[in-house]
Amino acid sequence: MRTLRLAAVLCGLTFALRAQTLAPMRPPAVPLVAHDPYFSIWSAADRLTDTGTTHWTGKPNSLTALVRIDGAVYSLTGAFGRGGRGAPAANPLPQTRVEVLPTRTVYEFAGAGTRVALSFFTPALPGDLDVLSRPLTYIEWAVSSSDGKEHEAAVYFDAGSDLVVNTADQPVWPARFQVDGLPVLRLGSREQPVLAKRGDDLRIDWGYLYLAADRADGATQAITNRQEGRAAFAATGRLPDSDDFSEPRGGRPTPPALAFALNLGKVSAQPVSRYLMIAYDDLYAIEYFERRERAWWRRNGADAAELLRLGRRDHGALLARAAAFDERLMGDMRRVGGERYARLASLAYRQTLAAHKLVADADGTAMFFPKENFSNGCIATVDVIYPSAPFTLLFNPRLLRAQLQPVLDYARMGRWRWPFAPHDLGTYPLANGQVYGGGERTEENQMPVEESGNMLILVAALAKVEGNAEYAARYWPELTKWAEYLKEKGLDPENQLSTDDFAGHLAHNANLSIKAILALGSYGMLAEMTGNKAVAAQFRGTAQDFARRWTAMAADGDHYRLAFDKPGTWSQKYNLVWDKLLGLNLFPPEVARTEIAFYLAKQNRYGLPLDNRRTYTKLDWVLWTATLAENQADFEKIVAPAYQFANDSESRVPLTDWYDTLSAKQQGFQARSVVGGLFVKMLADPALWKSYAAQALSR
Repeated sequence: MRTLRLAAVLCGLTFALRAQTLAPMRPPAVPLVAHDPYFSIWSAADRLTDTGTTHWTGKPNSLTALVRIDGAVYSLTGAFGRGGRGAPAANPLPQTRVEVLPTRTVYEFAGAGTRVALSFFTPALPGDLDVLSRPLTYIEWAVSSSDGKEHEAAVYFDAGSDLVVNTADQPVWPARFQVDGLPVLRLGSREQPVLAKRGDDLRIDWGYLYLAADRADGATQAITNRQEGRAAFAATGRLPDSDDFSEPRGGRPTPPALAFALNLGKVSAQPVSRYLMIAYDDLYAIEYFERRERAWWRRNGADAAELLRLGRRDHGALLARAAAFDERLMGDMRRVGGERYARLASLAYRQTLAAHKLVADADGTAMFFPKENFSNGCIATVDVIYPSAPFTLLFNPRLLRAQLQPVLDYARMGRWRWPFAPHDLGTYPLANGQVYGGGERTEENQMPVEESGNMLILVAALAKVEGNAEYAARYWPELTKWAEYLKEKGLDPENQLSTDDFAGHLAHNANLSIKAILALGSYGMLAEMTGNKAVAAQFRGTAQDFARRWTAMAADGDHYRLAFDKPGTWSQKYNLVWDKLLGLNLFPPEVARTEIAFYLAKQNRYGLPLDNRRTYTKLDWVLWTATLAENQADFEKIVAPAYQFANDSESRVPLTDWYDTLSAKQQGFQARSVVGGLFVKMLADPALWKSYAAQALSR
C-alpha cells in the first residue's frame, strides 16, 4: 500500500510539473453564466475587460463589474464596449489570470495595492438533478491587500435588459421584492410571449431575470440607468436611494439595469468575500407535443423566491462540493489524457450542459432536451445526443435516459411511420414532431442508418452502465424494427446523409457501415441481457459476419477507405470507439491500430481532418478517434493539435466543433452539446466510468 501511495504521489507530481510547463490556456470564449440555450452568457476575449459579455449567439448579454479601491473605480468587465452604451468610465484593473474549471470560471486581477478575484460559480453537479437544474449562478468577489496596507473597497455589478429580450427594441418591465427580508431585483419583457417563438438565433423574451445579494449589510441596490448607477458608485461607493422611473425626453429610451453595490469595508491581507446570485425563471421551458413543460427545479411547485432562498441557504455547501468535484475530475482527466486533454474537456463541461434544458413531464418523468445551436435549431436531435452521450454516460446515465425517452416515445406513436429512428422532435423549444428532411411526410433527406444505429448503440451503452436492460425491454418492438432495418441496409449503406450532413450525401460510407455493424452487435447484447438468447446469437453472428466483410471491402493498403467504392480515400473511423467501450470486440484490433498509424501521418497544424475531401474536422470526432489509440502517447499526439486550435483560433465563440485544421477558423456551429463527446476518453477507463456513474446512480 505504501508503494501504491508513493506511486500516486509521483504521478500527481508529474502531472503538476506538466501543467507548470504548459502555458496557460486561452479559451476562444469563456463561460460565465451557462445554464441552458437561453441563459448562457460568455466572454469572447482574452481579458474580461476587452469586450462586452454576450449570449452564446454573439448578441449582447451585458454584465458590468467594477471595483472601487480607496475612492478610485476600476472596471473588471468590458460591458461598456460591445455590451453597453457610452465610453468606459473607469480604467481596467489589470487581469493576471483566468482559469476555467468544470463548475467555476475564476478571474484574478491586481492593482491599486490589491488583489481581486471574480468568480462565476455554477453548481453544475450532474449527479444532483435538483441542484443541476437550478438556473442560478453565483458571482463571487474576494478582495485582499497586496502591499501590506489597508484599503477601502467596494464592488459593483449590474445586469442589462438585453438578458430578457430577443431584440433590443422590446420594452422591459422592472420590479423589486423582498425574500426573507432581503432585497431582490427583477426584470422581464413587457409582452411575456411565453414559448411563442422557435428557431436558432434567438434569445429568451419571456420569464424573469433576478439579482439578489448574499446578505443585506453593506448592500445597496437600484433599478437604474447604467450611467447614473456607475456615477453614483464612483462618487460614493453606493447606489442611488431611489429607482429611476423617469421617462425619456426624446430620442431612444435608455433601458434599465439591475444593479447592486457591496461595501467590503477595509481589506487587508485576509480576503474579504461577498457574492450575488443571478437567476432566470423561464416559467415554462419546453413545449412537448402541445404540453407546456416546467423546468425540473419547478416540478413540485417551487417558484423564484424558493430558488433564491435555496441558493442562499446552500451556497457554502455547494461551493465545497463543487470544489471537490472539480479537483477530482481535473485530476482524473490529467491522468487518463494529459494536461491538454483536461483543460479542453473542462472548457467543454458547462457548454455541454448549457445546450440542454432539463424539464419534468406531466407524470414527473425527467426529459433532457438538447438544442442544435447554430446548426438548424432542432430539438432532441438524435445525432446530437449521440456525440454528446459520453458526458451523460459518465456523469449521470439518468440524463441519457432523459434524452432518449422523448425520442423513443415519439417513435412508437402512430404518426412516426418509418422503419428507422427519427432525427429530431422539432425546432427548439417546441418538441412537437420531426421537422428535418422529410419530417413525418416522406423519406427524403432522412438519416435512416445513422439514427437507427445511434439509438441502438446508446440504449446498449445505457444498459451496460446500469447493469440491466430493463429500459430497453420497454421499447423492444422499436429496437427490433431498427435492428432489422440495419440488418438489411447497414453493411453497405445507400446514398444517404450521416451525422456529418454538412459534407453531403455519400453512398457506401465505411464509417457509417461501422456504426450499423456495432448497432447490430449492440442489439445482440441487449437481447442477451433480456434473456433472448436465440436472437442474441443470431444478431451477434450477423454483426461478426459483417465485420469480417467490412475489413475486406474497406481495405486500402495502409488504411481503410472513406467509401467502399473509392480507392485512395480515407476518413476518421470514430464510430469504431464503441467496439471498445461496449466490449463487443467485433473488429480485429489491427483495424484501429492501422488507422491510428495512418492518422498520425495525416494531421495538420490544428488537427486531423475528417476525411480526405476537405481540411475541416469535427472536434468531438477527433477525440473519439484519439481514444482508439492503444497508448496515451498516441492519444496525446492527436489531442495536442486540437488543443492548439482552441488556443489559437480567431473565431472567438463558445467552442465550435467544426473548424479548419489549417487555419483554426470556425466552419460553422458553436456552443453545441456535442463537445460532451470529449469525455469519451474517460469511458475508456472502465474503473473510472463505473465510479462516476455509480456515484450518480446511487443518489
